[in-house]
Amino acid sequence: MFTRLLIANRGEIACRVARTCRRLGIEVIAVYSDADASARHVCEADIAVRIGAAPARDSYLNVEAIMRAAVEHGAQAIHPGYGFLSEKLELIDACAQAGIAFVGPNRDAIASMGSKIESKRIARGAGVACVPGYDGDDQSDARLFDEGHRIGFPLLIKASAGGGGKGMKRVDDASALATGLKAARREALAAFGDDKVLMERYIQRPRHLEVQLLGDRYGGLVHLFERECSIQRNYQKIIEEAPANHLSDAVRETLFGAAIALGQSIGYDSAGTVEFVLDADDENRPYFLEMNTRLQVEHPVTELTTGLDLVEQQIRSALGEPLPFRQQDIRRHGWAIEARINAEIPEEGFAASFGRVHGYHAPVIEGLRIDSGIDERSEITPHYDSMVAKVIAFGGTRDVAQRRLLKGVRSLRIEGVRTNQGMLEAILSDPAFAEVLTTRFLPDIFPQGWQPRSDLRGEQRCAAAASWVANRMQPQSDLPLDRLAGFRLGSDENSKRLARYTMRVGPMASELQTIDVECIDATHVVCHENDVRRAFLCRADGSVTIASGRRYQPSQRDAKGLGLWCEGDYSAWTVEPDIATRTDEGVPSSGGNTVTATMPGLLSELLVKQGEKVTAGAPVAVIEAMKLFHTLEAPCDGIVETLPLASGATVNKGTILVNLTPI
Repeated sequence: MFTRLLIANRGEIACRVARTCRRLGIEVIAVYSDADASARHVCEADIAVRIGAAPARDSYLNVEAIMRAAVEHGAQAIHPGYGFLSEKLELIDACAQAGIAFVGPNRDAIASMGSKIESKRIARGAGVACVPGYDGDDQSDARLFDEGHRIGFPLLIKASAGGGGKGMKRVDDASALATGLKAARREALAAFGDDKVLMERYIQRPRHLEVQLLGDRYGGLVHLFERECSIQRNYQKIIEEAPANHLSDAVRETLFGAAIALGQSIGYDSAGTVEFVLDADDENRPYFLEMNTRLQVEHPVTELTTGLDLVEQQIRSALGEPLPFRQQDIRRHGWAIEARINAEIPEEGFAASFGRVHGYHAPVIEGLRIDSGIDERSEITPHYDSMVAKVIAFGGTRDVAQRRLLKGVRSLRIEGVRTNQGMLEAILSDPAFAEVLTTRFLPDIFPQGWQPRSDLRGEQRCAAAASWVANRMQPQSDLPLDRLAGFRLGSDENSKRLARYTMRVGPMASELQTIDVECIDATHVVCHENDVRRAFLCRADGSVTIASGRRYQPSQRDAKGLGLWCEGDYSAWTVEPDIATRTDEGVPSSGGNTVTATMPGLLSELLVKQGEKVTAGAPVAVIEAMKLFHTLEAPCDGIVETLPLASGATVNKGTILVNLTPI
């Protein structure tokens, strides 16, 4: 067994790999960028080495820096995790040159599957069906336009060199082909350094299934059954499960056979996944999608249903050990479902959420596993992927796993940044989750995009006001309200319990609304907002509970506001005593003649120049946030008056990027 291993990754997967290493008695070397100096994977490692600045290209994609850390600290092996360098030949070659084991498949296997174009050719040669489309070497606009019209619309454009939804664009008609092609190439080049694309017929109701493979260096190869990954947003998976629901044994065996055939054709010798798209409108007919020659984000659902540790199996394969079992020895039992926790705001188009994690608590629930890369020391930045944790539930049946997962999603407490937990709760609670799942699940269930319950925002606002006042009623309180005599009906200390307050509360200073708070007694307050009355029970810890039983727990309280956590949802509120209304400063204009950032991130590209004439709806700027690109459009016909910032600038939500003179 190796005695010291370097993990060339960060966050959740670095913590996950380290957990198995500790169990096997392997010392862990963590690498980190400047943005991750106090990250959880760094604090939990035996040795931690700085490898560069925050941008991934200067750190986690810096092969030279990673290899230097490995050699200087005596690493015998390098585990790449997923993403970053996990499927990059440069790292494999560097490991071979340094005499360090690469924990992953052989070089030829990775090279053969590294291009979606080449992988489809190999798959067809192995007798595996592929989605009709074009994956030729001629990447000229003229050829791609011709092939697009031949395939027909709608179609999908995909980056050849990568996945995760980056460089993937749906094109619904011929008029959108040029724009979609340009956008796909731009994202592909930025994410993978390669702007080659392929095109496929768009299947209207696709299911996304995959088969887990495990091989050794002696020709041994087995499958560990299938996983369902159909529920996605922006072509990125958010809920995965094993086994797949509503799948016939005949289709299941077809998937297993195709995956094994492909793996054998390239001599696969580690953990890897063959992905398929199934046509739900054509008896679940399967087509090869791609092969990921690495560990998958969703590997825990396979581990829970087979009892195997896939990271351990990767390490043993890298050591040259043969598989300790044959296909007939592997059994699957129970059901497992995984939900990805992303730092994002689903109701705002999945805008990224950044900032300091002020509080973190993982619940202990029977059948629940949480793989996390954050703790109360973490900082969520725009430099890396938005996933911060995974909640995985296991049960004897799908219903049991579903109930446990729902409880886990509600109970995982992350404060300081917004997450997608509210949307995940809605998905898991929807009756459609029991039906056949397709990648159209989100647009079908939430055609206008997911939004919180209509009454919830008002309840949260009142809870913020009630919690603020409840804290004032505590004997040791030192909030600004205590120093404002105008709020008291009398002058003695007990009069706090008889006071009425007028508060101004909102998610930001520009959106404050008036709430009257009536203190009934020491533990009961009533909030009045727009003729709606909400009563709260106040607890000694500053939390407040509404009549429905929802309990709001405060965090990061200061003179300007507070955060609230309730059943998997965190929200931040500005709270002001309504003595004088201050003038809001620093709130960027968002009028009809400006284009503002819709989320915090990096100004990746300005698509217009000063003095240029634009039409309403024309793309004018591109924001990059958490490795995804968001194109902003002109709100009106106009002339570009000023461009306040240059490409590459870091921007906050609401920052003005383009000023227009309407015409």
